[in-house]
Amino acid sequence: MEKRKLGKSGLEVSAIGLGCMRMSFGDAPIGTKQEMISFLHTAVDRGVTFFDTAEVYGPFTNEELVGEALEPFKGKVVIATKFGFKNAKNTEGPDSRPERIKLVAEESCKRLRVDAIDLFYQHRPDPAVPIEDVAGAVKELIQQGKVKHFGLSESGADLIRRAHAVQPVTAIQSEYSLWWRVVEADVLPTCEELGIGFVPYSPLGRGFLTGAVDENTKFDKSDIRSKNPRFTPEAIKANRALIDVIETIAKRKKSTPAQLAIAWLLAQKPWIAPIPGSRKIERLDENLGAAKVHLTADDLGEIDGVLKTISVMGDRY
Repeated sequence: MEKRKLGKSGLEVSAIGLGCMRMSFGDAPIGTKQEMISFLHTAVDRGVTFFDTAEVYGPFTNEELVGEALEPFKGKVVIATKFGFKNAKNTEGPDSRPERIKLVAEESCKRLRVDAIDLFYQHRPDPAVPIEDVAGAVKELIQQGKVKHFGLSESGADLIRRAHAVQPVTAIQSEYSLWWRVVEADVLPTCEELGIGFVPYSPLGRGFLTGAVDENTKFDKSDIRSKNPRFTPEAIKANRALIDVIETIAKRKKSTPAQLAIAWLLAQKPWIAPIPGSRKIERLDENLGAAKVHLTADDLGEIDGVLKTISVMGDRY
């Protein structure tokens, strides 16, 4: 597996990481704990060194799972986790008070079975807490040796600049894919200017970009897509034009649509490391195969030209 450095930080990760949320949180069916531990071990065997979790996933159970599974590989993998919700519940709103951040760091270290958190993201901006205070709290944790790198998730360019001025930001995590490109306007240029890495989540558009979803697909009520405006039958049907294009180009490149979608992200910048989520070995292998799909400048130009003619229907939340 190719390695990439997240900006100027020196933090090296596998070019394709693994989002772990759905291994214990988010939708059914979920495998047993032992099945997921085995799956994580397989990911390491395949060359994945970058794993993403958060205290809110569960809450707590996902960090516990990742911590137990990856303990044998301590020092060989990078584990990212997140703080920023009241009582570790996203339904209760943001909470990035410095005292809360420090408490989360202590508790997350225990669950992850590490002495220091490799990459500690603010999960979402907190309007009640100045970003300078957030960055200052993480800076103290870094000075104390409890955190190694600071990250922000779903933050805009202004917040990134203000945070970076207090404590250098290693990575920004936000949604980014062939059907959600908003970060290209301000966030990615800011990352490039400041030397910050970028970690796209939902690189496969919550499964839509695989081509496996159509207007007849039924989602379990626990599945976030069951309430997502982009996954109504009408939106799925309207957005099929995007899949048609992806499938055509993927066939030419001898790849799957999922591999093409991930390869497109990898081709955008050398400091981008997507974190597709998967729970099945065949999906993991398919996603990792994207690293071998080479897109030429002509390929990228063709994709970009087509995307400009397609309007995706439905809000992302």
